[in-house]
Amino acid sequence: MNLDELRSVQSKERQKDSLQNLRPSFYQEVGEYIADLEDERDRVADQADDPFSSPEVGRLTDEIETAKDVVEAIYERRMGKLVKQASLAAAGMPADDEGLTAEEADLFDDLVERIESNKSRVLDVLEGADGAQPADPDPDGSPGPAPGAPGTDAAADDAPPAPPEQPSTATDAAADGSSGVSPADVMGGDGPSVDDADGGADPPAPPEPSGSQAGGPGEEPVPSTAPESGLESESAPNAESGAEETDPDGTATDSAAADVERTTVRITSDIGEILGVDDREYTLTSDDVVTLPEQNAAPLVEREAAERLD
Repeated sequence: MNLDELRSVQSKERQKDSLQNLRPSFYQEVGEYIADLEDERDRVADQADDPFSSPEVGRLTDEIETAKDVVEAIYERRMGKLVKQASLAAAGMPADDEGLTAEEADLFDDLVERIESNKSRVLDVLEGADGAQPADPDPDGSPGPAPGAPGTDAAADDAPPAPPEQPSTATDAAADGSSGVSPADVMGGDGPSVDDADGGADPPAPPEPSGSQAGGPGEEPVPSTAPESGLESESAPNAESGAEETDPDGTATDSAAADVERTTVRITSDIGEILGVDDREYTLTSDDVVTLPEQNAAPLVEREAAERLD
């Protein structure tokens, strides 16, 4: 084996559409040839003063690299032809499998077997699809539910998970926080709670019917002849005259709220909604900067839920 023989085999393989006959030991002989070149190069390199500049070492290195490139090109060229012949053999058609090397013969047989097995598998799948059988009945004789039908595990697995429960109010979320500070802690001892402000007062009773409109037993109500004008309601005193006047945004503006000592703080934990001693509602969340009455701000600062800014 030498480099000239390898190049001759490569040239013939390029010119022919069919596989050329090679010795069964062709690749084995090429391997031995390259190994001999590498041994010779090592001996020359050991004897040379400078192996990197030695002409003989360079020549042997070039021959080794060229031989590897040529034999790799021969193998790739023959593999395309070999796969084609194996496909023909698996389909029951005449195939040219003569002149294969030992390695190529093993690959050829393996390819034919795999193609035939895969073809049989595909045909079995197609036959099963054409003659699909009904689902196996239950032990009592009734047919089982079809896959994916309602009530099956597959349908249950496809159901979307229920969304997590969210806190109903900001106060509940603040009560579950890590700071441990609840709105009740910062509302002050004398101020009303949020529950009292929202729904503590009883609803007013419905007005009693007047004598002119409600008749005695068995009598029909007599409608009032006085026109329903707004004069009486305008002239009547305000039923809640003692209530505080509010701004359009609903905040109290009485003189007592103006006299409350206030301080500016930055909230460091989510507190939620509170009612200050100045009868104002505050919604406190982390990183908010807000001016609070001193009686409300002090408990927050003591519990490290807020920090003073002034």
